[in-house]
Parts: sequence; structure tokens; C-alpha cells
Amino acid sequence: MTDIETDNANWLPLFPLQTVLFPDGILPLRIFETRYIDMVRECMRLEKPFGVVAIREGTETGQAAQPEAVGCSAAIVHWDMEAGGLLMIGTRGGLRFRIRETRLLADQRLEARVDYLDADRLVTPLPGQADCARALKSLTDDFDQRIGRNNTQDYPFALPLRLDDAGWVANRWSEILPLTLRTKQELLELDDPSMRLTLIQSCLEQQQLLQG
Repeated sequence: MTDIETDNANWLPLFPLQTVLFPDGILPLRIFETRYIDMVRECMRLEKPFGVVAIREGTETGQAAQPEAVGCSAAIVHWDMEAGGLLMIGTRGGLRFRIRETRLLADQRLEARVDYLDADRLVTPLPGQADCARALKSLTDDFDQRIGRNNTQDYPFALPLRLDDAGWVANRWSEILPLTLRTKQELLELDDPSMRLTLIQSCLEQQQLLQG
């Protein structure tokens, strides 16, 4: 019995979605399928995260979708059960991971053995990338005035803000820019925070959100 429990603890529950979760990102979810409600309840009981993975092939409902190889762990930070059995949860992105092996459960849920990727080290934006951080600060200043940081459930970014961190700045822009799912996935898979921010800077310049 102990061996089975230990083995199960090594498998990360996966939630395949048409979205990409980045480290320190906020992802609210409205869950209605019984299999995922059960999964979330088990994660809350064990105080463990699940993995958010973008869908490579398939859909969010029905048979298990084919996930991308790299995803991000999601910690449940708050929850609420609505009338009709809908479960609302708020999650925060943790560590990126790469899937080594998956298994399919009877209810068409996926679990995976994963290798957690190194957490982004603190890398200060390069001098040429400073405009990216300044532009994001302008957005956060606007949120501060309209929403206020005390309203954590409506504030769009997890606190504390880390505008001196190239990876953090790149991740936040990756969430709010109108990028394709494929582009967001490619950004998530990049190990170099400075390279991620360099690509984001190009996107911002193309959309004339920065001075080129």
C-alpha cells in the first residue's frame, strides 16, 4: 500500500487547456466536469498543485487531449462552489515542467511524471529592454488607481510586482498581449529570460506599443 501511494505521489495531475500559464501568472478557472472537480478537490485535500498544459491536439472536454510537452504547475489560491455544482478556483503559476511520461486514467484524465525546470533566475532587463519594464509599470500604475492592490481577486497580476526581473516582465507581457497559443507556448519553453523579453520587445515594437 505504501509503495502505491508513493508512486501516485510522483504523478502530477494535468489540466489540458486552450491557454498557457506562466510562472507567477494568475489563472481563474470555472470547472464543471466531474473529473476535474474531483481532481481539484484532491489537490486541495493534499495541498498539492496540478499542471496546466496547452492542448496540442483535441479539445478541453470529452476524451483526453494531447498536451504540449512543457507546462506550468498551478497552485490553488482560492475557491468557491457556485449553485449548480460549478467550481470556481483561482490559481497561481509555479514552476515550469517538461513531461517525461503520461498515463491515462479511466475518467479520461491525464497524469504525468515531469521534470521541473529551473525557476527563472533574477535577470535584470538589459538596457535596451528597459522600455518593456517601463511600459508595464504604466499599466500597473493604472491598475493601482482603478482597482487597488488590496483587491487581490481582481488585480490582474500576482504580488509582489517584480519589474526589475526580465523573466517576470516577459511573462506578464506574454499573458496580456494578443499572441497566438503557439507563440505563447514557444515563449514558455524558452529557458533564457532575456531571450524571452527580447522577443516580447519585438512584439511590442511591431504593435507600436514601444518606440522602435
